[in-house]
Amino acid sequence: MSSLRRIVLIRHGETVGNSSERLHGSADPALSEAGRAQMKCAAAALRTEVFELVVASPMRRSWEAAQIVAGGAPIRLEHDFREIHFGRWEGLTKSEIEASNPVLFSDWQKKAAGFEYPGGEPRAEFRARVLRGLERLRASGADAALVVVHRGVIRVVGEQLLGHPLADATPGLAEVVGFSRAADGSWSLGRRSSNPAGLQFPLDAPARASV
Repeated sequence: MSSLRRIVLIRHGETVGNSSERLHGSADPALSEAGRAQMKCAAAALRTEVFELVVASPMRRSWEAAQIVAGGAPIRLEHDFREIHFGRWEGLTKSEIEASNPVLFSDWQKKAAGFEYPGGEPRAEFRARVLRGLERLRASGADAALVVVHRGVIRVVGEQLLGHPLADATPGLAEVVGFSRAADGSWSLGRRSSNPAGLQFPLDAPARASV
């Protein structure tokens, strides 16, 4: 059985391309100044916690956010934790999508069966690759992992661990979502109050990443 018993996932902060308003999947914008400030707040909230592994996707907004939170700890880049490719909707706001394609927009909002992003990555393929990344995380040997990634990735991981979807608004930008594994192998929302022996991040140190 995997030794992993605690996963803390954080969505990256706001980007130069306004990820709070626009769909950025395969696009690779950097964090904005507001996004960097959001991640510093997330780092402060995790200051007393201990992790043995830090993971990010190779997307710039992910690994930049991880650098801020990890504060000098090595970062493992997980290719399969990239956000879904939104196809022709990349870079658009919801209002722009609704105006240009109201029928498909309605299907998206209603979570209609069979919905796919036009010209984008099939959702089943996205889920399958995220779960491959999760399996590598489970096989890492770490007891506690910090994962700084994207909204879609966090929702896939959360649903896989809990057996049901996360709340619709979860996660917001820079939101922290923690999961803990019980002795029977089941997972639940929430971070444990105590941490196992591991790496205590020097959160005020210069950040660096390793591949």
